[in-house]
Formats: sequence, structure tokens, C-alpha cells
Amino acid sequence: MSINLSKGQRIDLTKTNPGLTKAIVGLGWDTNRYHGGHDFDLDASAFLTDANNRVVQDVDFIFYNNLIHPSGAVEHTGDNRTGEGEGDDEQIKINFSKVPSHIERIAITVTIHDAEARSQNFGQVSNAFVRVVDEQTENEILRFDLGEDFSVETAVVICELYRHNGDWKFNAIGSGFAGGLASLCRNFGLEV
Repeated sequence: MSINLSKGQRIDLTKTNPGLTKAIVGLGWDTNRYHGGHDFDLDASAFLTDANNRVVQDVDFIFYNNLIHPSGAVEHTGDNRTGEGEGDDEQIKINFSKVPSHIERIAITVTIHDAEARSQNFGQVSNAFVRVVDEQTENEILRFDLGEDFSVETAVVICELYRHNGDWKFNAIGSGFAGGLASLCRNFGLEV
């Protein structure tokens, strides 16, 4: 049975789901009526950070141009450029047993590609969600619906998965940023 979370809630993943080693983080969204002449291209990314919430190496940033972490711990399944259809629009697979020891947190984010040039923002996005699925059983463990809290933001830190006393936990964040992907990269210590 899936648990619905609210912004700011934290939940155990591996302790309450014994045997969970592979998870799918599914992200989905719809766009509101928009007559700007461009499709909305939302992009999921994962920032693998140390205890200080900083990305140590460029390979610890998983996105549409770097789909698989060298360890095999995190894999982006590919870019969906329109968000059409039901269910997950993009997915990130995580193998907890392969996460390198220097990684303490995996921040999952969504940005709008070329948001400024296309005059797009998250105020025009609705029904955004993240869900975590046990890859082995295909059971949904949790779901976090973002709500309609955004206006001019072009990037959102959706959630983070983090280590705590040897187990992995989930934190529903839902925090918006202006400045798109470049702003997020700087936030996590990457140079753009």
C-alpha cells in the first residue's frame, strides 16, 4: 500500500521495506493551457551529494547528457520532451547497494528546458508528482504530489533520498528555484 506524503514529511525506505535494494523514482506532470508556441520539456535530474550537500565530481550529476553513474547506482531512463501520456514522464532508477560510500544524499530535481527563452515556469505546470516504486515487486511505496505552490520558478528540488544510520530515507522537499538548471547546479556546488 502506497503512502501519500506532504511537503516536509520524511519516511523510512529501506528499514520499513526490508529487502528493498532497487527503487524506481517516477516523476510526472501535466502542463496547463499555454499558447506560447513551444512544448514544455521538463527534465528530471539527480544530484548525488556528500554530507555537505555538495556534488564532489561531475559524474555525480545524473541528467539527460549523463544518464548512468559510473557505479551503476543511479540511472536516468531517458528524456521525455513533451510530458504526453499517463503515468511517469521520466524515471530515475536507484540501486541502493551500489551507491558509493561518499554519497550521502540523492536530490531529485525537475527543471524546465529553455524556460527563460520560452517564457515558461512551474506556475504553468500542474499535477506534478514523484513516486517511489520497488523495482522488484513493482509496488508503489510512496507518492508525493507537489500541489500548485509555484509561480515563476523554473526548477524544483522535488525530494531527496538520504542515508541515516545505514538505512535510506525519503524527504518530500518541493522547493522552487529561479534560474533553471544552472541555478540548481550552483546550489549543489557544480560550476556552470
